[in-house]
Amino acid sequence: MTYRIDRLGHQGDGIAVGPVFAPMTLPGEVVSGILNGQRLTDIRIMDPSARRVAPPCRHFKACGGCQLQHADDAFVAEWKEDVVRTALAAHGLEAPFRPIATSPARARRRATLSARRTKKSAMAGLHGRASDVIVEIPDCQLLHPDLMRAIPVAEALAVATASRKGALDVAACLSDGGLDVNVTGGRPLDGPLRIVLAGLAEAHDLARLSWEGEVIATRRPPVQRFGNVRIVPPPGAFLQATAEGEAALLADVMDAMSGAARIVDLFAGCGTFTLPLAARAQVHAVEGEAAMTDVLDAGWRKASGLKQVVAEPRDLFRRPLRPEELKSFDAAVIDPPRAGAEAQIAQLAGAAIPRIAYVSCNPVTFARDAAVLVAGGFTLNGLRVVDQFRWSSHVELVADFTRA
Repeated sequence: MTYRIDRLGHQGDGIAVGPVFAPMTLPGEVVSGILNGQRLTDIRIMDPSARRVAPPCRHFKACGGCQLQHADDAFVAEWKEDVVRTALAAHGLEAPFRPIATSPARARRRATLSARRTKKSAMAGLHGRASDVIVEIPDCQLLHPDLMRAIPVAEALAVATASRKGALDVAACLSDGGLDVNVTGGRPLDGPLRIVLAGLAEAHDLARLSWEGEVIATRRPPVQRFGNVRIVPPPGAFLQATAEGEAALLADVMDAMSGAARIVDLFAGCGTFTLPLAARAQVHAVEGEAAMTDVLDAGWRKASGLKQVVAEPRDLFRRPLRPEELKSFDAAVIDPPRAGAEAQIAQLAGAAIPRIAYVSCNPVTFARDAAVLVAGGFTLNGLRVVDQFRWSSHVELVADFTRA
């Protein structure tokens, strides 16, 4: 039986009438395969799309790290923008789109690898598509070349510390000092394990090695730079996926905050936006994890030439800043997790604050929050899709709002 693909779903799979989900297909294609429930397997492309290209990575069909390498770059850009348009339209909204900012290949500076001990050695890589099977990725076209060094590190960690029954999650990030590695899913720490891990950090020239968030060895500070400020984030702290993506988000945030003298940065993390903004404005940074506000504050205190930064640890889901707390600010930046910021947005909509820059990693929750702001008197002036997760179905954006 053949199927005609009508569109792509939010996970990047082609969708035919039924619905029937067909991975690695494109709209307009006629395909055949074996239907298992609603999912098509053993897919054969009978009539390919003109937008289909040869995947640049030889691991694409097996690895689950990318979903869209079979489509040309222009198609992927159009599709990601359409995902945002559709989310906005569900709330009766529309907005001008600025040109998409797509990170280049081999630009990812952080990734979480899975590593498992085998009978003879170990294997490390990413999970297969819709599977918990680990796929080795020696020729990955996604990760920065320097980050590829994390693969043998993950293998060595599995050999030395893991059982054959379970897998380790090895989160690796590039820093000025080298690889910053945090391992989760391993056995409880004890004295002998600490000695083994310290030896591995030395053997693989790691900047820092942490186990379940506890620092085991720091050979060099794993410094990250936000503007001209150097900070050392806590193990496993959130950072933007690529330097190019961070620069694109920051440029639009800085533009939206132009002329503001007092800014509140909500879900500030370690200071991605706070510290560059402090070069020209006072910033009140609010973040739920005290470990992040601590390093943000330390970075600001050691820097020179910045205006005042106040870092406040606070759970914005349970205790959002209220309108009376927001009245002293003339602009806000908000960068919530995938769930969005429903409680905080409700307070912003009722506050007198005139400008907001919203950074989002989920178009659906962004559109929900944008609708609340617009109902509260804001105008959505425009947005830009920032494609840090190249070839994936993940969509990020940055938007600006003003109140008349």
